[in-house]
Amino acid sequence: MSNKMWGGRFSERPDAIMEEINVSIDVDRHLYAQDIAASKAHAAMLAAQGIITSADAKNIGKGLDTILSEIGKGDFDFKRALEDIHMNVESRLSELIGPAAGRLHTARSRNDQVATDFRLYVRDTIDETNAALAAFQQALVTRALEHAGTVMPGFTHLQTAQPVTFGHHLLAYVEMAGRDRGRFTDARKRLNESPLGAAALAGTSFPIDRAATAKALGFDRPMANSLDAVSDRDFVLETLSAAAICAVHMSRFAEEIVIWTSPLVGLVRLSDKFTTGSSIMPQKRNPDAAELVRAKTGRVIGALTALLIVMKGLPLAYQKDMQEDKQGAMEAFEALSLAIRAMTGMVEDLVPDEAKMKAAAGEGYATATDLADWLVRSLKMPFRDAHHVTGRIVGLASKQGVALHELPLKAMQEVEPRITADALKVLSVESSVKSRTSFGGTAPKNVMAQAKAWAKRLEKERKLG
Repeated sequence: MSNKMWGGRFSERPDAIMEEINVSIDVDRHLYAQDIAASKAHAAMLAAQGIITSADAKNIGKGLDTILSEIGKGDFDFKRALEDIHMNVESRLSELIGPAAGRLHTARSRNDQVATDFRLYVRDTIDETNAALAAFQQALVTRALEHAGTVMPGFTHLQTAQPVTFGHHLLAYVEMAGRDRGRFTDARKRLNESPLGAAALAGTSFPIDRAATAKALGFDRPMANSLDAVSDRDFVLETLSAAAICAVHMSRFAEEIVIWTSPLVGLVRLSDKFTTGSSIMPQKRNPDAAELVRAKTGRVIGALTALLIVMKGLPLAYQKDMQEDKQGAMEAFEALSLAIRAMTGMVEDLVPDEAKMKAAAGEGYATATDLADWLVRSLKMPFRDAHHVTGRIVGLASKQGVALHELPLKAMQEVEPRITADALKVLSVESSVKSRTSFGGTAPKNVMAQAKAWAKRLEKERKLG
């Protein structure tokens, strides 16, 4: 026999392969809470509008609560023959309350059902991701306050550039996470419209109240066009886009941790909590957590790319292709969640080697720019001339095999006779970072002020809930 939910005009069963490719319950079972919530709101509205009786709506609500409890306890029998979460719930509801269950589907379609369910799911995911990113920021801010004055090398091209502080470096990721949260918040705002009541694609002739179901489900308003309501997947794409950018940020930080923990660099250490050993080399301590965060990024970006390809050629309205919108997205959101939590744990766990950081900050003639700036300030030299003079002095120090601050003043004066002993004072890494007082600069007092401002902001967010 054909499927009893939709097979009235069909006289034969689908082929086994057709059943296999068509089934989605293995994925959309994760939408059960959202599906039941939307069905309860729909039933209540139908009763309020006089489309079904209050008694039927009450029985439907009780039956749905029973199903929610069964699924939560692991007692629900998901049946692949029923294809998806909607028909599994409706079939079980029929077993519980009888024919009244069939009235629940009045004035709706699986098309607007799944669009509503997935919007609710993505909205919940955004809220969870936002909370996880706030915890990540808090961990970074706490460590930045501890290390506002801890000097480390700053890099460009992965070459030593100028000294910065470790706190300043950590706050860069606080800013990135802040932008990530902004993107998720923007995506949430745009997705917060209800497709429910758009039915299959054209709306319905029943006198439904779409504003009531939208309000009951926490949406700002109903979607204005029924065709768009059932066929739009921008909300998934936009959230995946935000997730992909966020995952890239996590990956960049993870890559730095991998580099920093290498014995060849040794700027930070991770404990046993976030490292693993080798099955053959007993001395190894591998930063596997960071490496796996780095790899998770591919899954997130891949999910975004895959859904863009699914959607790129689809005419209006709903197409079965859209069934492929969920698995990749759900896996991507879970991968990102795990990555954020792992990065938060590593931030809390890592221990910087402050002595090695300071020593590394002074290597590679990192304070050369400070000497050039001194020439500009003290000798009123044009910066391009100061740059050239400093380059010659760096070359001289390199030739003699000494650090810039170790080069004798007399040797510097052979390049520029007007250089005085005051120039030597700017060549230490401590002096260098303290001098970077411009807004957003690495001066320890700047870092402390910015970290405190972020701590205050995050605390305010927590209090507001």
